[in-house]
Amino acid sequence: MTTTTSSPRTTSPGRNRLDSFFKITERGSTVGREIRGGLVTFMTMAYIVILNPLILGGTEDVSGTALDGQQLAAVTGLTAGVMTILFGLVANLPFGLAAGLGINSFLAVSVVGQVTWAEAMGLVVINGLIIVLLSATRLRELIFKAVPAQLKIAITVGIGLFIAFIGLVDAGFVRASGAASPPVQLGEGGSVTSIPTLVFVVALLIMGVLMARKVKGALLIGILAATVIAIIAEAIFKIGPSFTADGPNPAGWNLNVPTLPEAIVAVPDLGLIGAFDFGAFERIGWLAAVMLVFTLVFTNFFDAVGTLTGLTKEAGLQDDKGNFPRLKSALIVEGIGAVAGGATSSSSNTIFIDSAAGVGEGARTGFANVITGVLFLLAMFFTPLTQVVPLEVAGAALVIVGVLMVAQIRLIDWTEFSVGLPVFLTVVVMPLTYSIANGIGVGFISWVIVRSFAGKAKQISPLLWVVAAGFLIYFARGPIEALIGG
Repeated sequence: MTTTTSSPRTTSPGRNRLDSFFKITERGSTVGREIRGGLVTFMTMAYIVILNPLILGGTEDVSGTALDGQQLAAVTGLTAGVMTILFGLVANLPFGLAAGLGINSFLAVSVVGQVTWAEAMGLVVINGLIIVLLSATRLRELIFKAVPAQLKIAITVGIGLFIAFIGLVDAGFVRASGAASPPVQLGEGGSVTSIPTLVFVVALLIMGVLMARKVKGALLIGILAATVIAIIAEAIFKIGPSFTADGPNPAGWNLNVPTLPEAIVAVPDLGLIGAFDFGAFERIGWLAAVMLVFTLVFTNFFDAVGTLTGLTKEAGLQDDKGNFPRLKSALIVEGIGAVAGGATSSSSNTIFIDSAAGVGEGARTGFANVITGVLFLLAMFFTPLTQVVPLEVAGAALVIVGVLMVAQIRLIDWTEFSVGLPVFLTVVVMPLTYSIANGIGVGFISWVIVRSFAGKAKQISPLLWVVAAGFLIYFARGPIEALIGG
């Protein structure tokens, strides 16, 4: 009689090296979960390849020149792909990078009326170099660590409300009322009347039920299922976009119409790479140019710090003091993203809060970023496919993740009013002003003032005082610029 013994299952050396490099098992994740998380992050961020050209390409600069939309789409995908992969490899965090919406809007609205697009992108490059310098000298890290734990939690909660609000607005579930009061309303005229918004509601319910039942891949399944529903709805009802040649269409899809694309492959035009210069200082003068750079740095600096705080907290990667591994590396690479964005004319690339969707799907390491980044690089060639998932469906995923992040509010100590007021202001100002940096600034200023007069001045880091003073200047930059100009 002979007996046989089965050999233990072995893991391939390549898979072991992958696990070891990204610490996948150590962080309680799996390769499959990282892949799903990377896919979900891309699907919730892919709109930037469409939206960024609309923002930057729709505005003429001081010389009457406008950026080409197809070139912008190509460099937006290229820069996002390269920087997302680099961030994953260096910082080992599952957070995608792409052109920041706050800064690209600022460039289009406030900057290119004074300078050319090339000069504006030169200012973005300078902004990025300053951020890299601050990060490399550890000043940015020191500021991050000087933020009290309660404010870090408040930033997470505020970002949760912010991205949920973004999702609701993107879906048309919440709209501007057009009146002084109330400034926003439910749907159109107080009712949910459009099919795209109804698709958002269905997507939200699908994802919500799947999340409640703890189904693996809940967000990804919800996005795919709702996208199929959206495509069918568009095929039947011929809804069209929200903006047409004949004017606004309130019942239309907010950004991209969910139809099967006529073409799949498009050759990317990378002609905008290197199309920047530093002539702004000569055109508008040093003081005015410095104020523009100051605004860019403050927005870039604290948007990224706030987003990192919220995402690492949601991913369970923070320690008791709110810090996380490879903080310095993460901040340096994020600064490089600003430089790269200016150098490619795609605008400053920064960490996207939409990455929370991938984190909600289970992503915990930089391997998810590799997946997201590769998809962004492919998006340069498959731009038509990025238009299939409607913004209304992506908005539903953001609302779900917002719920997960707001849950951190249970960790805030509301018993001490000198903590409660700054925390509350941080949380509400972010969504109400549509700015992470504004929420952080109001929180910092109120923290140092209220806590000081409450007899807690010795507990406040000197760096926090410096940053609060900087935010005072930031909030008063309009009068300051007017004074300098006068």
